[in-house]
Amino acid sequence: MTDAAPRPDAPRPDAPRLDAPGPRDEGVAHDVVVPSIGRPSLLALLRSLAAQEGPAPAEVVVVDDRREPDPALEEELLAGLDDGSGAPSWRLRVVRSRGRGPAAARNLGWRVTSSPWVAFLDDDVLLPAGWSRGLAADLTGCGDDVGGSQGRLDVPLPVGRRPTDWERGTKGLETADWATADMAYRRAALEAVSGFDERFPRAYREDADLALRVRRAGWRLVRGERTTTHPVRPADALVSLRVQAGNRDDATMRALHGPRWREDAQAPPGRLRWHAATCAAAALGAAGLLAGRPRAAAAGAMAWAGLTADFARRRIAPGPRTAGEVRAMLLTSAAIPPAAVRHRLAGTRSARTGLAAWPPPVRAVLFDRDDTLVRDVPYNGDPALVEPVEGAREVVAALRDAGVAVGVVSNQSGVARGLLTTAQVEAVNARVDELVGPLGTWQYCPHGPQDGCRCRKPGPGLVERAAAALGVPVDACAVVGDIGADVEAARAAGARGVLVPTARTLPREVEDAPLVADDLAGAVRLLVPGVLA
Repeated sequence: MTDAAPRPDAPRPDAPRLDAPGPRDEGVAHDVVVPSIGRPSLLALLRSLAAQEGPAPAEVVVVDDRREPDPALEEELLAGLDDGSGAPSWRLRVVRSRGRGPAAARNLGWRVTSSPWVAFLDDDVLLPAGWSRGLAADLTGCGDDVGGSQGRLDVPLPVGRRPTDWERGTKGLETADWATADMAYRRAALEAVSGFDERFPRAYREDADLALRVRRAGWRLVRGERTTTHPVRPADALVSLRVQAGNRDDATMRALHGPRWREDAQAPPGRLRWHAATCAAAALGAAGLLAGRPRAAAAGAMAWAGLTADFARRRIAPGPRTAGEVRAMLLTSAAIPPAAVRHRLAGTRSARTGLAAWPPPVRAVLFDRDDTLVRDVPYNGDPALVEPVEGAREVVAALRDAGVAVGVVSNQSGVARGLLTTAQVEAVNARVDELVGPLGTWQYCPHGPQDGCRCRKPGPGLVERAAAALGVPVDACAVVGDIGADVEAARAAGARGVLVPTARTLPREVEDAPLVADDLAGAVRLLVPGVLA
């Protein structure tokens, strides 16, 4: 447990555990998972789902992926759904993924649900009448070898004028393969490949990567008959420039799946070669100018101007050709090639050493201190009161012997409250280290809940500091603790988290944890199979 004041004892409900999965009904029972960054369109989506007739999901999980989540989001959404006609037939739940991106948000969502199918929806789609019946029919028609069913996207364009570049780009989703704007996956297929690869930080290519891995694991993916409406989101003039960051994800796809990844993933060819040629022409012109070679400078400048003009023409011609659209296309057509090449080079550098298969093996386990490694004594400053929990020393020793680094991440707000000195905290830590350790790093936060520090759990600071001290990447770390703040700190940093509940753990914290174990040994078996007999 962290250092919050003692909480009333709460009964611990049963929760799904990956170390002892229960039987699953292989019918069409499904849950819905919606990652969100707080767009106003989220409520409209939920209302369109609540208005459906036909088979309903068992649960709808909204994953709030903002770094600073809204603690009242669940109540706000429920209030927005209450139109006087009665509550939805499904349960709404909001969990928090702390700004880790859509891949991590979707992983959290499906891992806290239990139905045999998970339907992923984006928070900016709308479900037309008949969608739920269509989903049920699509899933019923899936054979045992089908791992996923894609919905058909309809992107309505404005009437009475030509679409803008951004609108045409969004329209392309109608022919995209395996887009998670509406994609249902069989839970068994997700478990077989450990879900989405969280090294894809943007809403780009994470769906293609998952589809490739699911198919390579032996599952088929099919297109269903249900239709989902995907309105075009409002965007400013520079949106096409910002989306060039996706070139980093293309580099990740190449590193993970080889040079033929586009063909394998059924992804359309991009314009990177043309962008590279445009940048090369600009470089030639600049080099010629600097070297005092006017012919080379002129040749480079003319080639750059011709390529840029052709790119702008291709984007302007099918559009509305308004003054604002033309200005935006001219500006971004000049800026996109260097941005695309820069992002691709950065992505290639990041992947140069090679990327391991997802998920990376756990190389460090970080434990909460109180009520995880040792019995909780609120604001304890007396080393004589330290009492390890059963099996703590054996678990830590087994990890060390297996070459897995170990450490502690602990909130100690008693310092900020004036109840403890740092010397007392460190004396207690030293006693824990003597009885349970040795542990490779000790990281604690002395701040109070109102200090707004980054290190206090559920913030990521302690986990990041411990990973750096141990020389282990954060995504190869795991955190074991007894309350939700421990799991959320892991999530915020990009590490894995396992909850080991005690009598003080709140039922909702157990319910929202993707991994739950009965004790420390069970947690380690989940994270590092084979370490314990």
